Amino acid sequence: MIDLHTHSVFSDGELIPSEIIRRMAELENEGLAITDHADFSNISWIMQNLRRFMDFRDDYELDVLFGVEVTHVPPKLIGRAVELAWKEGAEIVIVHGETIAEPVKEGTNFAAVQEEIDILAHPGLIDVKTAELAKENGVYLEISARKGHCLTNGHVAKIAQEIGCKLVINTDAHSPSDFIDTQTAIKILRGAGIVDIEEVLNNSKRIIKKKLRH
Repeated sequence: MIDLHTHSVFSDGELIPSEIIRRMAELENEGLAITDHADFSNISWIMQNLRRFMDFRDDYELDVLFGVEVTHVPPKLIGRAVELAWKEGAEIVIVHGETIAEPVKEGTNFAAVQEEIDILAHPGLIDVKTAELAKENGVYLEISARKGHCLTNGHVAKIAQEIGCKLVINTDAHSPSDFIDTQTAIKILRGAGIVDIEEVLNNSKRIIKKKLRH
């Protein structure tokens, strides 16, 4: 699998980027994105650190993208945070969606899918109107392997398949125990009621290949 939502020591993850990559490779995964939690206080700092890694990534085992997860930013400010992330060199931008496991402000999902983002992470009890806008704007919805966030995977899958939204599966990994391999990802997708599992896995491949070509 390709995991486009992981966290390093540059936010609240336990591992430096090199160890994340090594552990992912050991699981025979194909690629990943490091997307640390970010708001206006640390977007520039995160990307300053991650940009240092970009010159060396070709010598690592896996394809890697570097970016941020805009997290708990007030809905009306999400656009400005996303704009800052791109300006600071992010290669992928996701937004921390309205998971039922955390007190995310209502309206975050709808505000996020109106912006130039790649993925709306763990969007919880996403509604039809927001899903339709995500489809229109090419925003992927996330099926999550993470404890708590995964509780609404079935709802997200149902809405996405009804509306025709594109899905990805990610771990939202913060520690080594959070990483999964392809077989586990397939089981999670099956459990969520996903019909075209191969399509979901291929969506992540399309994202990373497109980003690395630019």
